[in-house]
Amino acid sequence: MLLKSKIEEIIDPTNVFLDMTLFSEDIYTLLFRLVINLFFLTVIIRYLYYPITKRKDYLFTYYLIGIITFFLCFGLKKLDIDTGMGLGLFAIFGIIRYRTDAIEIKEMTYLFLIIGLSVVNSLASKQISIVELATINVTVVALTYGLEYLWLVKHLTRKTINYERIDLITPDKYEEMKSDLETRTGLSIHRFDIGKIDFLNDTAQVRIFYYADEQSFSDYHNS
Repeated sequence: MLLKSKIEEIIDPTNVFLDMTLFSEDIYTLLFRLVINLFFLTVIIRYLYYPITKRKDYLFTYYLIGIITFFLCFGLKKLDIDTGMGLGLFAIFGIIRYRTDAIEIKEMTYLFLIIGLSVVNSLASKQISIVELATINVTVVALTYGLEYLWLVKHLTRKTINYERIDLITPDKYEEMKSDLETRTGLSIHRFDIGKIDFLNDTAQVRIFYYADEQSFSDYHNS
């Protein structure tokens, strides 16, 4: 009888084991919200962002950051501590400043979008109905689709190169320099800007702008 009592105590869902509950009905809420979050993240990342940019590195980043943000906010919400939640959210948005190469403004916007949706989907409470939650997600997806595919059809991409023919950097030779850049890069250039000029080494930094959709090839990486 003693052994049976111990077994029943262990498998009891309400039993606290090592300061942790073995089972909670909140798991159903977690799974439901996780499915919603994954669905809308997939629509944004895989079907809106990736077909245009072909950036697999950000595909990996957006998914993991979105999921980790979701789990972190869901866990912090269960703790029900306002200070902890505030510090947690501050830390989440602080990771945008990676100690690596600067993130381009478009990628930064998508990152903020992914984090924002994950936070909303994880923190939604009884005060927010399922219809309201769906409206928020659908509105964000629809607006992103409209901006990417209906309104902003052309995507202006830029590259920064070192140019040695500084005899062409004068305003009166703009067209000649543009033609030379197009010949060398193989790109149909929309416009270009001249940056730092080094007369000691006879070089200049030139930032060229072109529409990636109009090129026969493009890696879509800004440099």
